[in-house]
Amino acid sequence: MKLAQALQERADLNTRIRQLTSRLTNNALVQEGEKPAEDPAKLLKELNECVDRLEELIGRINLTNARTTVDGRSLTELIARKDALHTRIASYRSLLEQASRTAARATRSEIKILSTVNVSKLQKDVDEMSKELRTVENTIQESNWLTELL
Repeated sequence: MKLAQALQERADLNTRIRQLTSRLTNNALVQEGEKPAEDPAKLLKELNECVDRLEELIGRINLTNARTTVDGRSLTELIARKDALHTRIASYRSLLEQASRTAARATRSEIKILSTVNVSKLQKDVDEMSKELRTVENTIQESNWLTELL
């Protein structure tokens, strides 16, 4: 099984677990004399099987990510870089959005609002980080489809 397939299965399992949890909650209580729409025992059994499979996959995925290297860096390091870039870019974009706002003045005597940062430089920084992010994401995706799950 390729790493990418395991990642897809992990996503499917997470969705299935959320659905089973919801179904369990919906069938946890019934009016006296009534039967639940679905058997909670069967749902719990299926939930436990899904969680067990998820646990196994997560362990194997993490092991594979730690042991697989691309250009001298492990997939774990590349994923950390990707996450850090996402966080940094989001923060910069928030700053840019705020710093780019202009306050309309009706008269010259009104207070003038100025940006405290160099918006054009920050935008160039965001563009460069976004380019790096695309490169890192593409490297990770390619590796996911080429790497066998350990």
